[in-house]
Amino acid sequence: MHELAVLISILGVFLLGAISPGPSFVVVSRIAISRSRTDGVMAAIGMGIGGFVFAAIAVAGLTAILLQVEWLNIALRLAGGAYLLWLGINIWRAAPEPLEVSETTSERQSTLWTSLLRALLVQLSNPKTAIFYASMFAALLPSPTPSWMYFTLPPMLFLIEFGWYTVVAVGFSSRTPRAAYLRSKIWIDRTAGAVVGALGTKLMVDSVRASS
Repeated sequence: MHELAVLISILGVFLLGAISPGPSFVVVSRIAISRSRTDGVMAAIGMGIGGFVFAAIAVAGLTAILLQVEWLNIALRLAGGAYLLWLGINIWRAAPEPLEVSETTSERQSTLWTSLLRALLVQLSNPKTAIFYASMFAALLPSPTPSWMYFTLPPMLFLIEFGWYTVVAVGFSSRTPRAAYLRSKIWIDRTAGAVVGALGTKLMVDSVRASS
């Protein structure tokens, strides 16, 4: 019973972490609004895969090594920040372009995989997420940790990330949000690009400060 309560508390903490606004939320909501609900769900799958990867790495103890190797930690933060900045710039630059809806099956499949991969890259490019997973595991896992938890947590955290971002995708792909997006596409895209770019810039600045 104690172990089950610990598991529930861990899942609750990670659910709150997933819900907190960040680049992942911006990217999934934008994909759902600008493309389709299915694209948004594929993006949610990408976020879930990213959560699974971070959980598996944390369970394996590799993030503990990352936290000890300062130069590698800083390098990954810089790389992640640079990717988010690049993504933000591209979203901003593409804001004036009209929204194109894929009509053929091959085009639709192409956009679905693009949506999944973009969301996955955004998730994996944020080292703060990896550190959050590692620190929460270190703080909340019981000692000794039962072996079944190591195998249970990664798929359950996949479900948490996927479940939350599916809610985001379904909500933002509904008729009213989509109509509002089409009316103000340029400003919404530029705001999204600015937010993602600012988060990437902050991540790089914080990394430089940490290294000095």
